Amino acid sequence: MNSRLLKYRDLRVVHQDGRQLGILQSRQALQIAQDEGLDLVMVAPTAQPPVAKIVDYGKHKYLEGKLKKDKKPKQQELKGIKISPRIAEHDLGFLTKNAIKFLVEGHKVKVTCQFKAREVTHPELGKKKLAMFAEVCKEYANVEREPTLDGKMMIMVLLPKPGLKDVKKNHAKAEDKQDGGQEVQDHGDGEDHPPSVAQ
Repeated sequence: MNSRLLKYRDLRVVHQDGRQLGILQSRQALQIAQDEGLDLVMVAPTAQPPVAKIVDYGKHKYLEGKLKKDKKPKQQELKGIKISPRIAEHDLGFLTKNAIKFLVEGHKVKVTCQFKAREVTHPELGKKKLAMFAEVCKEYANVEREPTLDGKMMIMVLLPKPGLKDVKKNHAKAEDKQDGGQEVQDHGDGEDHPPSVAQ
Protein backbone atom coordinates (compact mmCIF):
# COMPACT_ATOMS: atom_id res chain seq x y z
CA MET A 1 0.00 0.00 0.00
CA ASN A 2 1.14 3.59 -0.71
CA SER A 3 4.97 3.87 -0.55
CA ARG A 4 5.45 0.16 -1.31
CA LEU A 5 4.13 0.84 -4.79
CA LEU A 6 7.02 3.20 -5.56
CA LYS A 7 9.08 0.19 -6.61
CA TYR A 8 6.91 0.09 -9.73
CA ARG A 9 7.82 2.70 -12.34
CA ASP A 10 4.41 2.92 -13.98
CA LEU A 11 0.94 1.96 -12.81
CA ARG A 12 -2.44 1.77 -14.46
CA VAL A 13 -4.55 3.76 -12.00
CA VAL A 14 -8.27 3.45 -11.30
CA HIS A 15 -10.12 5.81 -8.96
CA GLN A 16 -12.66 4.48 -6.45
CA ASP A 17 -15.37 6.49 -8.21
CA GLY A 18 -14.76 4.41 -11.35
CA ARG A 19 -12.66 6.90 -13.30
CA GLN A 20 -9.77 5.49 -15.33
CA LEU A 21 -6.79 7.76 -14.68
CA GLY A 22 -4.65 5.90 -17.20
CA ILE A 23 -0.98 4.96 -16.90
CA LEU A 24 0.84 7.18 -14.41
CA GLN A 25 4.23 7.14 -12.75
CA SER A 26 3.89 5.61 -9.29
CA ARG A 27 4.97 8.84 -7.54
CA GLN A 28 2.38 10.83 -9.45
CA ALA A 29 -0.36 8.31 -8.59
CA LEU A 30 0.65 8.36 -4.93
CA GLN A 31 0.57 12.16 -4.87
CA ILE A 32 -2.96 12.21 -6.32
CA ALA A 33 -4.13 9.76 -3.64
CA GLN A 34 -2.53 11.76 -0.82
CA ASP A 35 -3.98 15.03 -2.12
CA GLU A 36 -7.45 13.49 -1.79
CA GLY A 37 -6.74 11.98 1.63
CA LEU A 38 -6.98 8.50 0.14
CA ASP A 39 -4.69 5.49 -0.29
CA LEU A 40 -3.06 3.84 -3.28
CA VAL A 41 -3.72 0.09 -3.23
CA MET A 42 -2.38 -2.59 -5.57
CA VAL A 43 -5.16 -4.68 -7.09
CA ALA A 44 -3.42 -6.51 -9.97
CA PRO A 45 0.36 -6.77 -9.45
CA THR A 46 0.93 -9.23 -12.32
CA ALA A 47 -0.77 -7.09 -14.97
CA GLN A 48 1.36 -5.13 -17.44
CA PRO A 49 1.59 -2.48 -16.17
CA PRO A 50 0.37 -3.34 -12.64
CA VAL A 51 -3.05 -1.97 -11.71
CA ALA A 52 -3.51 0.18 -8.60
CA LYS A 53 -6.62 1.80 -7.19
CA ILE A 54 -7.09 5.04 -5.28
CA VAL A 55 -9.42 4.20 -2.39
CA ASP A 56 -10.30 4.77 1.24
CA TYR A 57 -8.30 1.77 2.50
CA GLY A 58 -10.39 1.21 5.63
CA LYS A 59 -13.61 1.14 3.64
CA HIS A 60 -11.95 -0.97 0.94
CA LYS A 61 -10.95 -3.67 3.46
CA TYR A 62 -14.40 -3.62 5.07
CA LEU A 63 -16.16 -4.15 1.73
CA GLU A 64 -13.63 -6.80 0.70
CA GLY A 65 -14.21 -8.70 3.95
CA LYS A 66 -17.99 -8.39 3.64
CA LEU A 67 -17.86 -9.76 0.09
CA LYS A 68 -15.85 -12.78 1.21
CA LYS A 69 -18.27 -13.39 4.06
CA ASP A 70 -21.28 -13.19 1.73
CA LYS A 71 -19.67 -15.67 -0.66
CA LYS A 72 -18.90 -18.16 2.11
CA PRO A 73 -21.48 -20.95 1.99
CA LYS A 74 -23.65 -21.40 5.03
CA GLN A 75 -22.69 -24.39 7.14
CA GLN A 76 -25.08 -27.26 7.46
CA GLU A 77 -26.29 -27.69 11.03
CA LEU A 78 -27.85 -30.65 12.80
CA LYS A 79 -31.23 -29.55 14.12
CA GLY A 80 -32.92 -31.61 16.79
CA ILE A 81 -36.59 -32.39 17.34
CA LYS A 82 -37.98 -34.53 20.17
CA ILE A 83 -41.17 -36.55 20.14
CA SER A 84 -42.70 -39.25 22.33
CA PRO A 85 -44.21 -42.59 21.27
CA ARG A 86 -47.61 -41.30 22.38
CA ILE A 87 -47.45 -37.88 20.75
CA ALA A 88 -50.79 -36.59 19.47
CA GLU A 89 -51.29 -36.37 15.73
CA HIS A 90 -51.64 -32.56 15.64
CA ASP A 91 -48.45 -32.17 17.71
CA LEU A 92 -46.61 -34.51 15.37
CA GLY A 93 -47.86 -32.46 12.44
CA PHE A 94 -46.60 -29.25 14.03
CA LEU A 95 -43.14 -30.73 14.59
CA THR A 96 -42.92 -32.14 11.06
CA LYS A 97 -43.68 -28.63 9.81
CA ASN A 98 -40.68 -27.36 11.77
CA ALA A 99 -38.54 -30.20 10.43
CA ILE A 100 -39.51 -29.31 6.87
CA LYS A 101 -38.51 -25.71 7.52
CA PHE A 102 -35.07 -26.84 8.70
CA LEU A 103 -34.70 -29.18 5.71
CA VAL A 104 -35.61 -26.44 3.26
CA GLU A 105 -32.91 -24.28 4.87
CA GLY A 106 -30.42 -27.07 4.09
CA HIS A 107 -29.98 -28.53 7.59
CA LYS A 108 -30.03 -32.14 8.73
CA VAL A 109 -32.70 -33.04 11.27
CA LYS A 110 -32.22 -35.50 14.13
CA VAL A 111 -35.56 -36.79 15.37
CA THR A 112 -35.40 -38.34 18.84
CA CYS A 113 -38.26 -40.40 20.24
CA GLN A 114 -37.92 -40.33 24.04
CA PHE A 115 -39.37 -43.30 25.94
CA LYS A 116 -40.57 -43.05 29.54
CA ALA A 117 -40.49 -45.87 32.09
CA ARG A 118 -42.08 -49.01 30.61
CA GLU A 119 -42.62 -47.44 27.19
CA VAL A 120 -39.15 -48.65 26.23
CA THR A 121 -40.48 -52.23 26.31
CA HIS A 122 -42.56 -51.32 23.26
CA PRO A 123 -40.01 -49.83 20.85
CA GLU A 124 -42.33 -50.57 17.94
CA LEU A 125 -44.50 -47.63 19.08
CA GLY A 126 -41.60 -45.22 18.73
CA LYS A 127 -40.56 -46.75 15.44
CA LYS A 128 -44.10 -46.30 14.12
CA LYS A 129 -44.11 -42.58 15.07
CA LEU A 130 -40.71 -42.03 13.47
CA ALA A 131 -41.89 -43.80 10.32
CA MET A 132 -44.91 -41.47 10.22
CA PHE A 133 -42.58 -38.51 10.69
CA ALA A 134 -40.34 -39.65 7.81
CA GLU A 135 -43.36 -40.26 5.59
CA VAL A 136 -44.60 -36.67 6.02
CA CYS A 137 -41.11 -35.34 5.24
CA LYS A 138 -40.32 -37.72 2.36
CA GLU A 139 -40.72 -35.02 -0.30
CA TYR A 140 -38.01 -32.99 1.42
CA ALA A 141 -35.67 -35.56 2.96
CA ASN A 142 -33.96 -38.90 2.67
CA VAL A 143 -33.48 -41.00 5.79
CA GLU A 144 -29.74 -40.88 6.47
CA ARG A 145 -29.99 -42.94 9.67
CA GLU A 146 -32.80 -45.42 10.13
CA PRO A 147 -34.51 -45.42 13.55
CA THR A 148 -32.17 -47.06 16.04
CA LEU A 149 -32.70 -47.66 19.75
CA ASP A 150 -30.15 -46.05 22.07
CA GLY A 151 -31.06 -46.61 25.72
CA LYS A 152 -34.42 -44.93 26.29
CA MET A 153 -34.24 -43.07 22.99
CA MET A 154 -34.84 -44.01 19.39
CA ILE A 155 -33.00 -41.78 16.93
CA MET A 156 -33.54 -41.09 13.24
CA VAL A 157 -31.62 -38.60 11.07
CA LEU A 158 -33.10 -36.92 7.99
CA LEU A 159 -30.92 -35.50 5.22
CA PRO A 160 -32.29 -32.72 2.96
CA LYS A 161 -32.75 -33.74 -0.66
CA PRO A 162 -30.55 -32.00 -3.27
CA GLY A 163 -32.16 -28.92 -4.85
CA LEU A 164 -34.67 -28.72 -2.03
CA LYS A 165 -34.93 -24.92 -2.04
CA ASP A 166 -36.47 -25.09 -5.51
CA VAL A 167 -39.54 -26.83 -4.12
CA LYS A 168 -39.88 -25.08 -0.76
CA LYS A 169 -43.18 -23.48 -1.77
CA ASN A 170 -44.77 -26.92 -1.93
CA HIS A 171 -44.95 -27.31 1.83
CA ALA A 172 -47.21 -24.27 2.26
CA LYS A 173 -50.23 -26.58 2.20
CA ALA A 174 -49.00 -28.11 5.47
CA GLU A 175 -49.35 -24.72 7.18
CA ASP A 176 -53.15 -24.83 7.40
CA LYS A 177 -53.35 -28.19 9.14
CA GLN A 178 -51.79 -27.06 12.39
CA ASP A 179 -53.79 -25.22 15.04
CA GLY A 180 -51.41 -25.77 17.93
CA GLY A 181 -48.69 -28.05 19.27
CA GLN A 182 -45.36 -27.76 20.95
CA GLU A 183 -43.16 -24.80 20.25
CA VAL A 184 -39.63 -25.70 19.16
CA GLN A 185 -36.89 -23.78 20.89
CA ASP A 186 -33.19 -23.51 20.11
CA HIS A 187 -31.12 -23.59 23.31
CA GLY A 188 -27.84 -22.98 21.51
CA ASP A 189 -26.72 -26.61 21.71
CA GLY A 190 -27.43 -27.34 18.06
CA GLU A 191 -30.76 -28.96 18.95
CA ASP A 192 -34.27 -27.64 19.25
CA HIS A 193 -36.46 -28.72 22.13
CA PRO A 194 -40.11 -28.24 23.06
CA PRO A 195 -40.51 -26.05 26.15
CA SER A 196 -41.28 -27.68 29.48
CA VAL A 197 -44.85 -27.34 30.69
CA ALA A 198 -45.30 -25.60 34.04
CA GLN A 199 -47.06 -27.71 36.62
